[in-house]
Amino acid sequence: MGVPMNFDECLAALRSAGDYYRASGMWTCFYHNLMDLFGMEQYMMKMYTHPAVVHAVTDRVCSFYYEANERFFALAGDLVDGFFFGNDFGTQRGLICGPKQFDEFILPWFQRFTDQAHRYRYQVILHSCGSIYRMLPTLIAAGVECLHPLQARATNMDAETLSREFNGQVTFLGGIDTQYLLPYGSPEDVKADVRRVRDLLGPHVIISPSHEAVLPDVPPRNVEAMAVAAHE
Repeated sequence: MGVPMNFDECLAALRSAGDYYRASGMWTCFYHNLMDLFGMEQYMMKMYTHPAVVHAVTDRVCSFYYEANERFFALAGDLVDGFFFGNDFGTQRGLICGPKQFDEFILPWFQRFTDQAHRYRYQVILHSCGSIYRMLPTLIAAGVECLHPLQARATNMDAETLSREFNGQVTFLGGIDTQYLLPYGSPEDVKADVRRVRDLLGPHVIISPSHEAVLPDVPPRNVEAMAVAAHE
């Protein structure tokens, strides 16, 4: 017997959102869930020592998210424009697991989730902090249409590199540095960087911080400066 799930509050919020782009869906953070279940170090090691166990647990976790999304998408219909989900695949310098392990343990279910969203005619927006540069061709090929948040100081996630190698292949959401610029820069510094990122990645960019939220250490004046420059 399936477990009942109540989406009424979320559906009501989507109906009342007005004329805005509506990104929704289960957060589907299966990569983090698996790290929590195994312990991060054990998860990475068991990819080598006990791959069948990792596959079995991955299937269990991801099957829940897949079924939950299926139920939600069926009810939401055209109330949703894009499926927005998050798994932080990167560190400041590179991937958390190797590309071979990503292809074996992560990509098959990742592909199923993007295909599921496309079946409902939703765009796919991936949240992943860190340097995921090495996997960007794979993620784009898997159906990611928008990438968030562009951790600007992570290796090869700067606007120059992304513009040179991937502009036109995917939309970028983010890119304004939250590690140094927004907390410590001046409003003029922020405005200048917004213009730089917009010029490099436009028209395939939505300006926002390189994090999923404006963090408490960001002065309001810099939030205003970012918004003003983005609307120039």
